[in-house]
Amino acid sequence: MTNHLTVISGPTAVGKGTVVKYILEHFEDVTLSVSATTRDPRPGEIHGRDYFFLTSDEFDRMIEGGEMLEYAVVHGHNKYGTPKGPVLEALAHGKMVILEIDIQGARQVKQAMNEADLIFIAPPSWEELVRRLEGRGTESKEEQARRLKSAEVEMKAQTEFDHVVINDEVPVCAQKVLDLMKA
Repeated sequence: MTNHLTVISGPTAVGKGTVVKYILEHFEDVTLSVSATTRDPRPGEIHGRDYFFLTSDEFDRMIEGGEMLEYAVVHGHNKYGTPKGPVLEALAHGKMVILEIDIQGARQVKQAMNEADLIFIAPPSWEELVRRLEGRGTESKEEQARRLKSAEVEMKAQTEFDHVVINDEVPVCAQKVLDLMKA
């Protein structure tokens, strides 16, 4: 496999993280770029593995230093971004790299690296997306409402992506993503 950058994006609670985790557990040729965020860790998340958990000031310093490939404020208050160095290093070493990022970030990556392949993970239905968000129980009702409002906008962006894959069953979705990465 040649070095290649694939951006995975889609609305909140669509299962992007679950699909990416499945790919990483089953296909050793793929590397995940760890994103940075200013949000608090969820139970079980580890700094440096799941995200680089930064203060707002630390995050801003990285932006000012040109150290972010992309960054955005998501759901109205948390900052997310992709540290540039690890991505470029992995690509230079011939790795297939996945970025799991939001829609705004995907647009920035495509501008910065036109050769990146953008894959939109979509839910089987809006009702299923709502069920998944409510079912994970990690956000307050207010945060769920904010995320669903964002998801409505995010769903409309799928036409901007190179590919759309429905996440109905994680193993099937993951295989489709991997097939697109190898193509």
